[in-house]
Amino acid sequence: MRSHLLVGRVAHRRFRGPAYALEHRVWQLALDLDELDLVDRRLRLLSRNRRNAVEIRDADHLPEPARDLAAGVRAVLAGMGLDAARLSITLVANPRVLGYVFNPASFYLCRDGDRLAAVLVEVHNTHGERHLYPLLPGPDEAPDRVAAGMAKAFYVSPFLGMDGSYRVHVRDERDRLVISIEEHEGGARMLTATLVLERRPLTDRALLRLLLRRPLMTQRTIGWIHWHALRLWLRGAPFRRHGATSRGAASLVHVASGPNGEGR
Repeated sequence: MRSHLLVGRVAHRRFRGPAYALEHRVWQLALDLDELDLVDRRLRLLSRNRRNAVEIRDADHLPEPARDLAAGVRAVLAGMGLDAARLSITLVANPRVLGYVFNPASFYLCRDGDRLAAVLVEVHNTHGERHLYPLLPGPDEAPDRVAAGMAKAFYVSPFLGMDGSYRVHVRDERDRLVISIEEHEGGARMLTATLVLERRPLTDRALLRLLLRRPLMTQRTIGWIHWHALRLWLRGAPFRRHGATSRGAASLVHVASGPNGEGR
């Protein structure tokens, strides 16, 4: 199977008002959307759209809960002007563990052969809302990379304003996946979030090992979010209540993939 496990770390660093940093060990699934039923048949611990220790449910994804996730994602890609039928799509996300899931961000890595043709970033907030940011590589991008920027259009955290923008860098390498997201406010870098994940085979044995070594991963994710939010609040971070969740459609603004990171 092309589907596999991803194991590594997530790190956040806040640079202003107040400075703050965190790092946690995580594991996620990397599922080829054309293999969802195959994964369901081959693994005893992982099921699609039915109860199990680990689950992937189509309705947990896309802003309008998907009935058929592969078809829904391909419809989004077709709307971006891409030949969606020829693309292979890998979803990188937390699964449901013992019936619960929360994904701060999921990623759809869309490949045309060996080239990364697009990345969809699906952002969730703790109010049960979802938003999709579509990203395209620049004309000079390396085949395994996408570097793009977009205006912030979705409420995520009470400690971050809406008048901001993101820069997203994806490196879809053979042995690992590296994703970095920078948030800027008023022209200054506010926050960076980085995922560094190594690829491992998706088997029942490997999945059981992760469930035993790092249990209740999705429950721990939401627990970490509230724990770090409390610490930020106690340190005096400005608190912004949830209001309008959209500032308009996300714009596609390509940024350089080179070391200077300047916009095109």
